[in-house]
Amino acid sequence: MTDTLIDEIKALSCGFARVQSVFPDCFAYAQKRLSPLALTAYIDGARTLCKMGRGEEPVLAFLEETPEVAVLLGEEIINDVVAFVQKLTRTPNSKAIAPFLQSLAAAARALESRALFNEYFHLVWLTMERTSPKVHGIDSMYTSVCLVEFLSTAPFLFGTLSFGGLRNWVDYGIKAYANDPDRQREYFLLKTADSRAVMQRERHGTLFTDSERQLDLYLRGLWQADANFVPYSLAFDEIRKPIPYFDALGVHLPDVYDDMTGVRGIDRYRALLAHISAHRIWTTPVIADNLSPFQRMAVEVFEDSRVEFLAMQRYPGLRKLWAAIHPTPKEGACPEGHACIRHRLYTLSRALLDPQHGYTNADILDYVARFHAEMATGISSTKNMVTLGVQFIAKTRVGSDLSAKTFFDDTEVDYRDDNRLMWKFIEEGDEEEYDEKPQKAQPEEQAEFRMPPRLYPEWDYSAEHYRPDWASVYEHLHPVGDANDIDKILAKHASLAKQLKKIIDLLKPQNKVRLRYQEEGAELDLDVAIRSLIDYKSGAVPDPRINMSHRHDGRNIAVSLLLDLSASLADIPEGCQQSKLELSQEAVTLLGWAIEQMGDKFSISGFHSNTRHEVRYLHIKGYSEHWDTPVKARLAAMQAGYSTRMGAAIRHAGHYLAHQQADKKLLLILTDGEPADIDTKDPRLLIEDAKMAVRELDQDGIYTYCITLDPKAGDYVGDIFGKHYAVIDNIARLPEQLPKLFMALTK
Repeated sequence: MTDTLIDEIKALSCGFARVQSVFPDCFAYAQKRLSPLALTAYIDGARTLCKMGRGEEPVLAFLEETPEVAVLLGEEIINDVVAFVQKLTRTPNSKAIAPFLQSLAAAARALESRALFNEYFHLVWLTMERTSPKVHGIDSMYTSVCLVEFLSTAPFLFGTLSFGGLRNWVDYGIKAYANDPDRQREYFLLKTADSRAVMQRERHGTLFTDSERQLDLYLRGLWQADANFVPYSLAFDEIRKPIPYFDALGVHLPDVYDDMTGVRGIDRYRALLAHISAHRIWTTPVIADNLSPFQRMAVEVFEDSRVEFLAMQRYPGLRKLWAAIHPTPKEGACPEGHACIRHRLYTLSRALLDPQHGYTNADILDYVARFHAEMATGISSTKNMVTLGVQFIAKTRVGSDLSAKTFFDDTEVDYRDDNRLMWKFIEEGDEEEYDEKPQKAQPEEQAEFRMPPRLYPEWDYSAEHYRPDWASVYEHLHPVGDANDIDKILAKHASLAKQLKKIIDLLKPQNKVRLRYQEEGAELDLDVAIRSLIDYKSGAVPDPRINMSHRHDGRNIAVSLLLDLSASLADIPEGCQQSKLELSQEAVTLLGWAIEQMGDKFSISGFHSNTRHEVRYLHIKGYSEHWDTPVKARLAAMQAGYSTRMGAAIRHAGHYLAHQQADKKLLLILTDGEPADIDTKDPRLLIEDAKMAVRELDQDGIYTYCITLDPKAGDYVGDIFGKHYAVIDNIARLPEQLPKLFMALTK
C-alpha cells in the first residue's frame, strides 16, 4: 500500500469494513480518470456520505458510480451529486439514497448533458413529493410510497425512453394510482399491464443515446469534423420548441427524433449534422447590428441555402435527404392581413433547394436566378448573401409584414440550426475588435431595432439551484411618441420643479475641476493657445487642443431607473383621475429632469414579459444620452402590457450598471405589483428569483431600491428587497415623491 493511498484512506475517515476493503480499487480507478481537484471532491463527497449515518450502501454506490459520471458530464457534477444527496437526507426518504446513486451512471450515459442530468435530479425530487402521503390534502414529510421502486427501475428505462418519455411515464403512474399505493408501487416496478403499455407508448422514434456512435463516425468520416454532442429534451419547452445549435460546448440536438414520411429518425440526425458541418466549413461570421430582424431572417435563408448548395456539390445525395424534410409552402396560401414574411422566405428556401419547385412568383424566380448566378462564380461568400437578403426584403416587403398575425404553416425547417454561427454582435466597448465599423441604422429600421437575446439563469427555490439559461431577455429601443407631451408635463408641474431646483442647487457639488487640452470647450486656454501660435509661426504643426472646460467634482453616481410596464399599470386607482401609467410617466419625467440638472449619469428602461422565452427590455434613455427630444419622445410613448418577470430584468439592468465607472451605483425599480408571469403557476417562484437577483447585484456593489405602488406590497416586497423599499400609499402624489425620494437616497 503506497503512502498516497494511506493518506487518502485517512482523509476518507470511514469506518465501514466493506468501504475500507473496496476503497483501494475504487481510488485507483478514480485516480486514472479524474484530475487532482476532482479526486479531492470525490473523497470529500464519500466522507460526507459516510458521516450521514445512512449505512455503507450509499458510500459504496458513490465510490463506484461517480468517476464514470464525472467523465461523461464534467467533474463539477460530483459536487452537484453530493448536494442533492444532502438535500435528500433531510427528508424521510434516506432509503432512496443508495438506489439513486446506483442509477446515476445509466442516467449519465443516456442524457450526456449536465442540464438534463440536473433535470433528472428535479424529476426525482418531484416524484418523491408527489408520491408522499398527504394529510387532509396538505403535503406532508412522510416517506414516499414508491421512490425506491422508481429509482430501481430508472436504469432500465433510460435505455428505453427519451427523458421526455420517462417524465411522461412517471406522470401517468403518479396520477393514475394517486389513491392506491400498492398498485402504484407495482406500476413503478413495471409489473402492471398499463405500466408496460405506457412505456411502449412513450418508446418512439430514434433515441440519440442509441445512435451516438453512428453519428460520431458520420461526422468524422464524411466531414472530417469532431464535436461533442449535447442532447436536450423537447419535453420542457412546450411554449417554444428549442432549436438545434452549435457553440463552444458542441452540437446541441434533441435526445429523440421521430420518423417522418420516408425519412428515418437517424437520417434526420444526419441531415442536421450535415447542415451544421456545412456552416462550420463555409460560413464566415458577419456583423448583425445594422440589420433588422426581417433582414437577418432573409440573410439566414440565403446563407443556409448557400452552404447546402456547396455541401450538395460534395455529396449529391444530400439533396434528396434535405428535400424530403424541408416543408413545401403552398404558393398563395398566406391569408390576406397576415404577416407573410416567413411564408415568403421559406417558399424561396424551397425553391433554392428544389429545382422542380414549380413556383411562379416573379420575385421568387428572380432571386433564385440571382442566387444561382452568384454560386456559378465559384467565389460566393456570406457577405454576398447579406446583400441578397437585404435586397430581397427591400423588394418584397409589404405593410402587412408588421401584422401581429404571423402565418407559420409549412415554415419550420427543423434540420437547420439557429444560425448563431454566422452572426457577431458589437456590444458597448467591443468596437475595437473589428476593422469594419457598422453604419448608422436607417430611420425606417429603427422601429425594428432588436438585439439578440441575452440568456439569464433563474433561481428555483424549491430545488435550491439555478435553472441555467432559462430567461431570454430581448432588448428593444422604445418606440417614439410626441416629445411635446413631456414638455407639457414639466409645464404642469412648474411649481414643483422650482422646489426641486432649490434642493438640487444644495445637492450639486461645488468643487470644480479644470479640464485642459480640449479641442472643444467653454473657454480658451491662453497658455496652450499662445504655444500653438508660436508653433504655427515657426512652421511646426500647432496643437489644436487650445480650449478648456470644467466639470464638478465630488459626486460620482450612476443611476438606472427600471420601470415595470406590465398590463396592470394601465389600471386607474380608486379616487384618481389618471392611470398608474400616466402618473408614473409624470413622475419619471420630473425625476429625469432633476437627475439631468444634477449631472448624474443615468439611464431609463422599462420591462415586461410574455413567458420566460420573451422578457422585453425597452431602452428609453442611455447613460450617454442627454435629456433631449429623442429621450422625451420615447418616454411619451410609454405603454403597459404583458407580465412582470422581474428577476431577469433586474439582472439585465445590473449588467449595464456594473459597467459604469462610478463610486455609487443605484438601481431604482418602480413597480405596481409582485413578480408574475403566465408560464409560472407557483406564485413564490418569481418572488424568490427576484430576491436572488437583488442579492447578486448587492455582491457586485450595486444598491437596489424599490418604489412600489401596490398597497399590499408588504406581503412580498420585504422578502425581495429587505428594508430597501418604499410604498407610495397616495399614488396621486407619486410625481412629487419620486424625485424627492431619489435625492434622499443619493444626497
